[in-house]
Amino acid sequence: MDTQITRASWLMVGILGLTWGGTFLLIELALRGITPLWLASGRIGFGTVSLLAVWALRGGKLWQSETRDWPVLIIIGGLSSAIPFMLLSWGQQFVTSGFAGVSMAAVALIVLPLAHFFVPGERMTLRRTLGFVIGFAGVVLLIGGQAFASTGAAWEIPGRIACLGAAACYASSSVLMRRLPPVDPVGLATIVMVIGSALVIPMALVVEGPPPAVSLQTLGILAFLGLVPTAAANLIRVLVIRSAGPVFMSLTNYQVPVWSVVLGSVVLAEPLPPSLIWALALILSGVALSQYGALRRLFFSR
Repeated sequence: MDTQITRASWLMVGILGLTWGGTFLLIELALRGITPLWLASGRIGFGTVSLLAVWALRGGKLWQSETRDWPVLIIIGGLSSAIPFMLLSWGQQFVTSGFAGVSMAAVALIVLPLAHFFVPGERMTLRRTLGFVIGFAGVVLLIGGQAFASTGAAWEIPGRIACLGAAACYASSSVLMRRLPPVDPVGLATIVMVIGSALVIPMALVVEGPPPAVSLQTLGILAFLGLVPTAAANLIRVLVIRSAGPVFMSLTNYQVPVWSVVLGSVVLAEPLPPSLIWALALILSGVALSQYGALRRLFFSR
């Protein structure tokens, strides 16, 4: 499958960065009224129902050729939604939001070597490697020392490992998704969510018991998390990975902490760090360096 990075690809990556940038704030708010695994279950449950409705209206098709790979698709379902949702919901009880943001930025650094070996046309060139390292440095500068400051929680180290594990899951699922045979993107996004629901909801029942009673505010947050940063964003993610590739998709993760800081300032009146401009300069420089060819085609193609 040829990599096709278009103006639509850049637009979709920008939308995902903004959407996921506000997700950590919503997760923090939801954790005040619901347990971690039921938060993940509610989020993925709302997302699955909405995508199933859209997929049914489109005819419910999935595979677009005789070649089918159900085992890999099941693995993708676990790695792209179920496992990282549970890891993040649990881990964010014990770590700072800054560390969670840096963890998501690490997706780009994990994708790079994986794609080099497993995705044709995604070679790890020196320019691309330098670009991602510079971008990651910008993320660390943006978050600052709070990313690595101790929360004092007894489970802080396991919490950090859980966040990094979620990043590894997202990276691995992106590479595997790119290698699938031809599929309908809506069907793929839906099946991934169905598989995730089948894993998360039983786990919540076993570990945390029956679903707790929640306030209307918490229910509203869960519904929004399921519909926007889960269902809609998952569909866009599939479209980007299948067309532009996992390495290009990983650029989203540099934007997430930027939008997280900006939205925190706008919504919660948190102060903007003085390092924001320098961090943005590093992030944008890293993106430009790693995607020089795609940017050149974007601005100079006729």
